[in-house]
Amino acid sequence: MNKEIKMLVLYRLERAHEALDEALILLEKGYANTFVNRLYYACFYAVSALLLTKGLSSSKHSGVRALFHQNFLKHGTVNSKQGELYDKLFDTRQKGDYADLVRFNIDEVSPWLNDAKSFVVCLERLIQKEIKTG
Repeated sequence: MNKEIKMLVLYRLERAHEALDEALILLEKGYANTFVNRLYYACFYAVSALLLTKGLSSSKHSGVRALFHQNFLKHGTVNSKQGELYDKLFDTRQKGDYADLVRFNIDEVSPWLNDAKSFVVCLERLIQKEIKTG
């Protein structure tokens, strides 16, 4: 992996952690829809970083999702529960950001914070392995 790609991978991991920090602030304020948005983006940045370690990317969120499924979930590199979380956040974020009259219940979505943190940590471990070997 060349220096520029490594820098981009590490930048996206940093953005994943920032989005998790932002999600916590939003959770404390009770902003459920934006909280879900930041959880999704934390996972999205981590997935994007992981894809880059394999020379993969997409300009569309749906493309990133498809590449993640094809290259990491299908082969069992990432477990199916992580994939289910990513899909749930993808779909829920879409509803919260683009559908009218959608308000998430903070009590229902707040447990997702720990799930998203675990997701980012899981992908970060895979990324660190790739960085060491690449």
